[in-house]
Order: sequence, then C-alpha cells, then structure tokens
Amino acid sequence: MNIIDQIITRYQENFGQMPDHIARAPGRVNLLGEHVDYNDGFVLPAAIDRATYVAFSPTDAPHSTLVAADFNQQTFFSAESISSKTQADASPLPEWGLYPAGVMWSLMQENLSVPSINAVFASDVPRGSGLSSSASVEMAFMIAWQTLGGWALPPMQLALLSQKAENKYVGVNCGIMDQFASACGAANKLLLLDCRSLEWKAVPLPENVSIVIADTTVRRKLTSGEYNKHRAACEEAVRLLQQNLPNIKSLRDVSVEEFNRLADQLPAEIEKRARHVVEEIGRSNQAEALLEAGDIQSFGRLMNECHASLRDLYEVSCPELNVMAGIAQSIEGCYGARLTGAGFGGCTVNLVAKERVDGFSKILAKSYESKTGLHPEIYITSVSNGAELLK
Repeated sequence: MNIIDQIITRYQENFGQMPDHIARAPGRVNLLGEHVDYNDGFVLPAAIDRATYVAFSPTDAPHSTLVAADFNQQTFFSAESISSKTQADASPLPEWGLYPAGVMWSLMQENLSVPSINAVFASDVPRGSGLSSSASVEMAFMIAWQTLGGWALPPMQLALLSQKAENKYVGVNCGIMDQFASACGAANKLLLLDCRSLEWKAVPLPENVSIVIADTTVRRKLTSGEYNKHRAACEEAVRLLQQNLPNIKSLRDVSVEEFNRLADQLPAEIEKRARHVVEEIGRSNQAEALLEAGDIQSFGRLMNECHASLRDLYEVSCPELNVMAGIAQSIEGCYGARLTGAGFGGCTVNLVAKERVDGFSKILAKSYESKTGLHPEIYITSVSNGAELLK
C-alpha cells in the first residue's frame, strides 16, 4: 500500500469518513552552501521525491485532532492550548506535535484563519537524516490550513511563516533554506537562493547527472543545542570582525581576502567556524556559472571541498559520514560527494553520471557496510515540485 492509501485508510479508521483533501510537501537535499543560510549566504537546494503527506478535513470540534501514522500516536490541540505548548487537556504536546502546532501558532500571529482540522499524516522523508523532514511536515500543514482557511499566500511567504514556527515555537534556530526548498521546489531544477534578499532562481539540473542520496543510518538530534552553538559562533565572529570592518552585517559581507587578513584576531574555534562560512559562500557564488557551462567536474570538486570544510572547520561531520563521502569520491562516475543537512549524522549527497548510477550505488552500499557494519539506504532521487494540494 502506498503512503497516500495508508493515510486515507487510517483517516477512515479514526474519523469514520473519507478525508476531503490530501496535501504533499517534499523534503530537500542541498548540493552546495551548507550552514550559510543563517549567515545571509547563497544555497543550492532541490526538493526531492520523498515527502510528507497529510489527509485532512475541517471539523466542528473546538480542537484539531492530528494522527501521526508513523508514530501511531495522536494529539489534539486548540487555538487556546497551543500558546502553552499543551494539548487540549493541558498535557504537554508530544515532540512531533510541536511542528504542526507551531504552524498554527505562526499563522495565528498573522491573524490568518486556522480552523480546527482532523488530519492523518505520514512521511517517507527519513527523520533525522538531514533531508528536512521537519520542514516538510510544516509545509504540508501550511497547505492544509491555507486550503481550509480561505486565504492564499505566495510560497516564499509560507516558507517564512514555517521558519518562524520552527525558530520561535519549536526552538530550532534554523535558516530559511529548508522551508524555502519545500515550498518553492521545481521538477528537475536546482534552486539558487540568496538568503539575504530572498531572491531566487531555478537552475536546470544537467541532464546527464543524477542526485544519489546515501543515508548512513546514523541519526542526530538538532534541538540538542549543537546547531544553536555553531550559529552563535558565527554571530560572535561578526561582532569581533566589526571592530575592523564596521559595515559588515553578517559573514556574507566578508571576503576571503579580508577574512585571511583578520583571522588571527579571532579565537581559534570561532575562526574555524567563520572560515568555513566565508569560504563556502565563495564556493556557492561559483555554482551557477559552472552549472550553466555544464562544468560538472568543477562543480563536483566544490562539493568535495565543502565536505572537507564541514568536517575539519565547521566540525559537524561524524565518522560514518566521512567514510560514506570518502568511498563515494573514489568511485568512477561520481563528480562530488558531501554530507548534506546540519550534520552529526544523516546523509551524503552525491552527484553521479547517469549511466553509472546503478553500479555506483551497489559499490557504495557494499563498501560502506564492510567498513562500518551498518546497512545504508541509497536513494536515486528525482527532483520534484514544491508543496501542493493533491486533492
């Protein structure tokens, strides 16, 4: 049974009728520009063919009832209860419930209508894998409430309100990239986003390459504080660099040359974090021209450099990610490989010649398992459209 049939069946079991609507919102993979979105940099994500699906209908009840099919759990909350992060019976929201409740809270802050809903949702975006499962949940519920609330906002505005839900309600200080990619995805297109101006353009994915996602099966937890610590280090670097560069607002405003000149004035750890960001923004700035010229070799080399920088300077990799990326980079037909997402576990993204994909995937899985004892999941990905109402 496919995932849509599953949630429809579960909806009928729970609510005794067919759902009125189905919404879908994809996860994302990022090819270049990692940990630069909250530094006003440039990122190059794509929406993927794995997504969160929500079956939903309006209800006359004073509260919304949500069933998380993947956890076999449900929660119910009202417009009144969510301000205290509680269910309608005053018990705490389950952790997974913070994401849809945060969306409702964020929309209420804008005085948008958020009627009570009955909903069942499930996702085939692996949780904790660096493929933005949380953003896909947020965007799917954005579509649900937009459908029932009688209002409409542009995709980027929905993304910003989802980011607000995750920052201010869930408590993860993420940048805009994940929600943006889920909201604005386009089939067979990479999305080049300026995280300061929010201007973006779709860049065609070269026809002769495929994106392969390799899941280490090692999981990390973002809210554990590491992410927020790294973000704080970047902000501290800006504060210190402003003593010599008073006009900078973020690390995006610092050139590699300026950074090299002033780096010795930063504490060692802050210098490493900031160096990754400054150099990574430089790599992202080269991406569009290389892709338009069809120079996949050079683009892949930037991906490899990004992984080394995330490993050695930003220090958000882990042994399994390093093994996975190292094996991939050695296989014929692989242009570039690096960790994707926040790090500390999850997936690598690999750019592979189309005719080599099957062989690449088999060698990668076998070599990784023999080196780590872990059985990886390898996904040959197609690049998909963004969040949408299916029915």
